[in-house]
Amino acid sequence: MRFVCLLVVALALRGEQVVIETTVGEIRVALDEKRAPRTVANFLRYVDARIYDGARFHRTVTMANQPDNRIKIEVIQAEIDPSREKEEFAAIPLEQTSKTGLRHVDGAISMARDGPDTATSSFFICVGTQPSLDFGGKRNPDGQGFAAFGHVVEGMDVVRKIHQSKAKAQALDPPIGILHVRRAR
Repeated sequence: MRFVCLLVVALALRGEQVVIETTVGEIRVALDEKRAPRTVANFLRYVDARIYDGARFHRTVTMANQPDNRIKIEVIQAEIDPSREKEEFAAIPLEQTSKTGLRHVDGAISMARDGPDTATSSFFICVGTQPSLDFGGKRNPDGQGFAAFGHVVEGMDVVRKIHQSKAKAQALDPPIGILHVRRAR
């Protein structure tokens, strides 16, 4: 198992990396542009346009705060500053995990969405392995899953800190600020 984890991290390190600078610390993410090219390109459009500047982690989903969900997950979710919604780009086609081979493992970054082909700027990071978010998973009624496109390579302690932060239901109270997201140098 340890070998598999090391292999996943080693493969992730070969791709483009971004740093998500939050008010509680840094999260470094390796993006997998080879297996999820559309989703990575979409995410990098927001990074390069600096639309994630002033964004926030607004949601934490824990085992304790989803009483009405039969299928439970654990994630933190980010959104751009609501005053910047008019700057969002058009929604992108869903790159299903059944086609990319990526999975919602601990530290996976993925695009949030409502229906298929509706993802724009919101993203989430998995806390623990979340197979119900993959293609065929039962978290979303359409069974299409979500588009995983990378993996945290540094800063899971920050992710867990955000995940355990004070919340009202699933809304972080207060939200955790994202100062900026930049390509790593």
